[in-house]
Amino acid sequence: MVPFFFAYFAVVSIVSGALTIALRSPVHCGLALLALLLHVAGLFVLLNAEFLFAVQVIVYAGAILVLYLFVLMLLNLKTDERHLHTKYAVILFAGIAVCGELVLLVMQSPFAGAKGDAPAGAILKDGSSYAIGIKMFSDYLLPFEIVGIFLLGAIIGAIVLAKTPSEERET
Repeated sequence: MVPFFFAYFAVVSIVSGALTIALRSPVHCGLALLALLLHVAGLFVLLNAEFLFAVQVIVYAGAILVLYLFVLMLLNLKTDERHLHTKYAVILFAGIAVCGELVLLVMQSPFAGAKGDAPAGAILKDGSSYAIGIKMFSDYLLPFEIVGIFLLGAIIGAIVLAKTPSEERET
């Protein structure tokens, strides 16, 4: 059953990714991007990476896509063009061929993923999310806090840029 779900998530992810760059309407591109992000999250579930699944759904499919849609609403783009570029059929075919070659290269690769330093028994006992949390808040606490400060600055900058200047009344 796992190979069936893997094939489903992989095929839909590839098609959604191609539609994300091939569709003309920004709203349709956003919906294709949402399908892509959710199906990649499904691949993370198949890999028993529940933490990455949660991050994918919450951060990318939730926050980033909402930000994308807010930008679309601010720009108020109106197009009356066709949905799929006709000149991109050749590019899409070439892209599928290149992706197929990359899949063949990855399947024949002798390299495996890097092993972590946490014992497998501890991860199986407590869960991968717990192990990631312990590692992040012990060894990587300072970079985690610095990223938080950068994000706070970005939020303040976005609020300042989005704020419309008010006219002061002279009395």
